[in-house]
Amino acid sequence: MTEFTSVGRSATDRASRYGSQLVKHFTHKDLEGSWEDSRGFVRFSAGLAEFEATEDALVMRVVSSSEEDTARLRDVVERHLVRFGTRDELSVSWDSGSQD
Repeated sequence: MTEFTSVGRSATDRASRYGSQLVKHFTHKDLEGSWEDSRGFVRFSAGLAEFEATEDALVMRVVSSSEEDTARLRDVVERHLVRFGTRDELSVSWDSGSQD
């Protein structure tokens, strides 16, 4: 199966807080996911979003079986993070994506 992957970074010193907030938000919508030890994931019908909190950024990786679904997942994750991080003026920079 072909997988499409894209990795994004959002600079913040509160990465763990935002990562856990994203996972909690999506799992309250009956999606599978978890957050533990600065890492987490959410399984969407279109693919998988993984999160890792580092000292200076929240790193997000979305994986799906199509470019369109990968772009859609990127958009959903980014919009929620930017909304949650309005006070900190969060933004996300994404790589161009890759096909495996």
